Amino acid sequence: MRLTLVIHSMSSGGAERVVATMANAWVARGWDITLLTLEDGRELPFYPLDARVVHRPLGIAGASAGTYQAVRSNWERVTTLRRAIRDSRPDVVVSFLDMGNVRVLLATRGLGLPTVVMEQTDPGQKRLGWVWNGLRRALYPRASRLVVLSETSRSFFPRSIQAKSVIIPNPIAIEPPVADDEPRGEGRTVVAMGRFAPEKGFDVLLDAFARIAPNHPDWRLVIWGDGPLRPQLESHRERLGLHDRVLMPGRTTDPFRELRRADLFAMSSRREGFPLALGEAMACGLPAVSFDCPSGPREIIRHGIDGLLVPDGDVIGLAAAMSRLMTDDAERSRLAARAVEVNDRFGAERVLAQWEDLLREVAGNRHAELVDESLSARGEHTRGREPVVSQR
Repeated sequence: MRLTLVIHSMSSGGAERVVATMANAWVARGWDITLLTLEDGRELPFYPLDARVVHRPLGIAGASAGTYQAVRSNWERVTTLRRAIRDSRPDVVVSFLDMGNVRVLLATRGLGLPTVVMEQTDPGQKRLGWVWNGLRRALYPRASRLVVLSETSRSFFPRSIQAKSVIIPNPIAIEPPVADDEPRGEGRTVVAMGRFAPEKGFDVLLDAFARIAPNHPDWRLVIWGDGPLRPQLESHRERLGLHDRVLMPGRTTDPFRELRRADLFAMSSRREGFPLALGEAMACGLPAVSFDCPSGPREIIRHGIDGLLVPDGDVIGLAAAMSRLMTDDAERSRLAARAVEVNDRFGAERVLAQWEDLLREVAGNRHAELVDESLSARGEHTRGREPVVSQR
């Protein structure tokens, strides 16, 4: 199969990790994979791509000054995308992320290409503005399929769009430990990972840890990641007197090593889609504590079985749940023993098989349509004739 994948960039986000996992897995199976990104390619993809993946940075990203410039820039982006998609000659186009999905659906109009769009966040919790939201609702019915991460995300859309939707979680793919992994240091570690942005709620995580830090002097908090809120988070850490207890070392290219060296994973997100960091932490054998935000963590954590869910935004509850597990070694071990079952529930092989069924379905439907059109053009498609179906 020839696939063209489209995403804004290949930076260090969860959606980008999903794209890298998919592209690498499919090209290893002999598929032709073209990856189109809007950025200019001056930065290498954060997640390694197989050399056989054709990565084409289009250099059409960037902010626009004013409404006129925004309309003009987006028209140019759509035109460039259309040309790049057509040149890649795909059997199916797959687009990731909301505004990018709108652009791709505009770019593929009239090309006769099956197009699958994916929502990587909970659309009910992320505001696009009335223009983009209106375009999304108008164009999503034109997609061959909409992939969402949960029933909560699907319920956001009107029934006409829900009818074309399918729920497929993000694939959890972890790398095996290597012999030269550094041993766990002294003391115990609560670890968190994510972009330093408001939706990740790391300010709240600092507040929760500050409440319990004096009672657990041998524990520290390490938050891996980076982003626009770094200065504010560092200032907040200092105000709370946590300079020596909370580390923010930046982004890591080897998250699994850091997860395996930790003792507890904490997620303080205000909103999520299907949080890969949480799934990967559990796959590495870490018990997890998380806010039960509107969607995401509850699809992964089985409360009391492999982790703990705390009412959304309850800082005192988050602190209490962390403190409970920091105190009780046996409880942490019990939850950790079941946490690794996330590999069976959402492992890459299982999830990619669902994607492959979907892609073959939409590609097969298009093949059947082309056969029907060819027969009609030759006058061979008559009433009563058995319909042509694709062979899967």
